Amino acid sequence: MKVNWLEFLVGCFMIAGITAAVILALKVAGLTLSTGSAEYYTVYGNFSNIGSLKVRSPVKLGGVVIGSVSDIRIDPKTLQPVVAIQIDRRYGDLGADSTFSVLTSGLLGEQYLGVKPDFASMDDDGNPTYLKDGDRTNFTESAIVLEELLGKFLYSISSDKSDQNENTGSN
Repeated sequence: MKVNWLEFLVGCFMIAGITAAVILALKVAGLTLSTGSAEYYTVYGNFSNIGSLKVRSPVKLGGVVIGSVSDIRIDPKTLQPVVAIQIDRRYGDLGADSTFSVLTSGLLGEQYLGVKPDFASMDDDGNPTYLKDGDRTNFTESAIVLEELLGKFLYSISSDKSDQNENTGSN
């Protein structure tokens, strides 16, 4: 049997291209092939507004991804969003009073959780306390909604103009 090397090389090239496309699609979607839950611990945060934060949004500390958002639910008692935050166990030394903030990449970019670490929290014996699996934190800062900021800005401009008109009209 005679092998046509050109057809064999084209076939290998096609297989490599399809494999690269699948890997790229998984990276863009934020999916991974590993499913080990033992390498993460979960912390729950109560927020008043999460903006457009989504499941699988990154959790960043100083710009470095240390975890992801694994679940978003509404607390039936407070009717506020509760975000389940998976943090890599390598970063297990986050203080119990660390602050989680909903931030935006750029002006209109994706939203993510930013972490401001706090290493000063101590227990009754003077030992530092760290976030553990299943902890719930209220040290959160909600998302800044661009529409609300624009509305406040436009309202302040219109009220300034009306104040100026009243001041000039009374002279």
